[in-house]
Formats: sequence, structure tokens, C-alpha cells
Amino acid sequence: MTVTGPVVPTVATARDLDTRTDIHDLVVAFYREIVFDDLLAPVFGEVAEVDWAAHIPKLIDYWCRVLLGQPGYAGAIFDTHRHVHDIQPFTAGHFDRWYELWEASIDRSWSGPNADTAKSHAALISAVLARRLADLDWHPRPPVGP
Repeated sequence: MTVTGPVVPTVATARDLDTRTDIHDLVVAFYREIVFDDLLAPVFGEVAEVDWAAHIPKLIDYWCRVLLGQPGYAGAIFDTHRHVHDIQPFTAGHFDRWYELWEASIDRSWSGPNADTAKSHAALISAVLARRLADLDWHPRPPVGP
């Protein structure tokens, strides 16, 4: 008898982040990880006091602009993060953990040029924020494993 569990996409079978629905699913899955993360949950919940009902649609719009070229995002990434950093300074550990969760969220279900762009763009934005806000020379850690 063969017992099988849920099908988890692999790099060979995973789809790319080609639609707004894909990006919605990524953003929701990623921030679901954030709200339960020991390091990041307090930053988002207690320091930034994020209103998820308002924030998630903005993030979906942002990533749709980056990955699909869709209009709709109008925000100020630096100003928003500056406000949070002024309350509680970001550390290299915050950037490491955020990127680790982002990359893992993508790799669990998506693969392709847009998935790669989502990771590289997130690394770039994180590096810029780390440098400008916290004077950190931050870069994502190389992946571990095969």
C-alpha cells in the first residue's frame, strides 16, 4: 500500500509568479509566517501596529507592480520603514530573518524568472533599507543545502 500526502510543488513542477492570484497567495503565506515568528512578529504587531486588512492589499499591489508591471501601488517604502526603525531600530537579524522567510515562501511553491526576480528585488530593497536606516552592510546569506 502506498501512502501519499499533499502534493508539494518542487522546482521541477512549481509555477512561476505569473498572476495576481499567485502574488496574493505568496504575500498571504509569507505574512502568515511573519505573524508567528518570534523575532519579527513583535516588530510588525507591537512596534509597527500593522493593520493587516489594509497592509496586505498594498503589498499585493506592490509586488504586482514589480513582477507584472501592473499599476496600482502608491506608497513610500522608505518612509514607512523609517518610522518603525525610529521606534525600534532594525538589526541585521531582522533583515536576515525577513529575507529567509521570504525566500522560503517563494521556494515552497514557485519557481521561474518572476520568482527569481521576487527574491532578488527583496534582497535589493532589504540591502538599501539596511544601509539607509541602520547603516548596515547587509546582504542575504547564501542558501544552505543542495
